[in-house]
Amino acid sequence: MVVVTALTPNQPASDEQLIARFRAGDRTSLELLFHRYRDTAYRVAYRFLSNESDALDAVQEGFIKALNHLDGFEHRSSFKTWLLRIVSNASLDLGRSRGRRETVSIESVDWQNQDAALTDGYDPILDVERTDLRQALDKALGELSDGQRRAFVLHVDGGLSYREVADVMKISIGTVMSRLFYARQKLKGLLANRIHI
Repeated sequence: MVVVTALTPNQPASDEQLIARFRAGDRTSLELLFHRYRDTAYRVAYRFLSNESDALDAVQEGFIKALNHLDGFEHRSSFKTWLLRIVSNASLDLGRSRGRRETVSIESVDWQNQDAALTDGYDPILDVERTDLRQALDKALGELSDGQRRAFVLHVDGGLSYREVADVMKISIGTVMSRLFYARQKLKGLLANRIHI
C-alpha cells in the first residue's frame, strides 16, 4: 500500500514523498527529483570524465537507469546516495568505453553573458586563472587511483558523508577515510604550488 502525503504550499516534498507520488502514477514527481539532483550528478560525472559532453551522457544514462530501477529502490540508503552510485558507475563505465578525454568544450562558454560580464567588472585574467586551476585539478584527479578519485569526488563534489560514500562504494567507513586521506595527500603534492586542499 502506497501512502501519499499531502504537502503544505510552502513545504517542498521529500525524496520519499516524490518517489511515493511517482509510484502512485504522478510522473511530474520524477521531474522534481531530476531537477533536485541534476547539478550534483553533473558535478560528480564531470569530475570522473573531465568532459562536458561525456558528463551529460553519464548523467542521462544514470537517470534512465534510476528510472528503470526505481521500483527496486528499497530505501536502504537515501535516494541521493542511490542515484549518485548509479551516476558514478555510469561515469566510470563511459570513461572506460570512450577513454578519458581532457578537453574543454567551447559550448560550455556562455558567450552571450561574456559581453555583459565585461561591463560588470568581469576580469578575464581571473577567468583564465580559474580555467587553468580547473584543468590542473582535473589532471591531478586523473592521477589518483580509481578508488581514491571516486571517494574524493563523491565526498567533495557529490556532497556525500563518509557513511554515504561507503554505501555507494560498498566499502567500510575506515576505507573511505583512508582513501580520502591519501587522495588529499596526493592532490596536495600535485597541486602544491596552486592551492591548499
